[in-house]
Amino acid sequence: MGSSSNLDRGAAIFIPESWADAADSIAYDLVTSPPPVAFICGAKNSGKTTFSRHLLNTFLLRYKRVAYLDTDVGQPEYTPPGCLSLIIVDKITPDLAVPCLKTPERCYFFGDISSKRDPATYLKYIRALYDYYNEHCTLSNNGIPGRDELPLIVNTPGWVKGIGYDILVDMLQHICPTHVVKINISAASKNLPAGAFWLDKDDYASVNLIEIDSARRDSYNRSVLVQKEARLIRDFRLMAYFRQCFPSDVSLGTIKELAHAIACRPPYQVPITSIKIKHLHCQVPSTEVFYSLNATIVGLAVNSGNSESIPVCVGLGIVRGIDTFKNLLYVITPVPQSTLSSVNLLLQGFIQLPCGLLQVQGCISPYMTANAMPMN
Repeated sequence: MGSSSNLDRGAAIFIPESWADAADSIAYDLVTSPPPVAFICGAKNSGKTTFSRHLLNTFLLRYKRVAYLDTDVGQPEYTPPGCLSLIIVDKITPDLAVPCLKTPERCYFFGDISSKRDPATYLKYIRALYDYYNEHCTLSNNGIPGRDELPLIVNTPGWVKGIGYDILVDMLQHICPTHVVKINISAASKNLPAGAFWLDKDDYASVNLIEIDSARRDSYNRSVLVQKEARLIRDFRLMAYFRQCFPSDVSLGTIKELAHAIACRPPYQVPITSIKIKHLHCQVPSTEVFYSLNATIVGLAVNSGNSESIPVCVGLGIVRGIDTFKNLLYVITPVPQSTLSSVNLLLQGFIQLPCGLLQVQGCISPYMTANAMPMN
């Protein structure tokens, strides 16, 4: 068995020995089929994402590919905010401090930064993503780990009280993970209940529960929570996403440069008659639909037409302008044109365009244009 305790020695984030041991015990479990399903939970800012990244790297020492189910719509790991996604990862992350964007295997646009507004839909999407993983990532033809079966990491948000606790219990009961990692902080009142809190006592033996302490502690052994400015992190993640509209060799080193480049970029023109518009979490009068869409971020989705199916999100776009006389929407997105041709639904939620991209000096108006490209 190979150890991962030194895996992140060169990274900027400290991985305590207890974390490394926990990751090793999951990745090198003697049961190889089905592969491990690891569910990471704990209070806000306890280190769930960092541990998930470390566990992912540990898995990749044994498996060629790893599935990652991201349920944190406010600060997702591989997608812009507002998305719930299943990602397939095949490369080790060299620096645990640096998040990166990846194209999901399957993605649903929830359209909000918290599940509070619509817990039922949030859970519906998560169940659908896990069922997709079960159907496409756990079928083994030869029983060799890393070939056909993919281990799964489920990273969760830090809302663990009240309705957040109920949501977490529902997720655990549907997914039935083989391993649950519960990260505790020194403020006991903020932690999840002791033991396998989501199970009846008779079922405790059916899961491997691993409890670890948050990595950062002060001289009194109290958890030092890393306070993150959530809004800024979301803004930077959105900017990084729309930075993909441009080749990597184009120099866009500042927010101002990126904002100017986006404002000058010819958008796609989308015939209004070719697309449906759905507002998530609220109702908008038909006379106000276009007013509400202008200068907003929308999910670009493919609706199969089946009333039972969930529209699959292929990316995000900025509605840069609307011409009701020509019946055209103008959309900026990094999604390839070949993929855009299948988009037939725009999903509007509450994901806000970063303020730094709204006003650009030197441009007439970044959200009205006559210079556009056809979408199809």
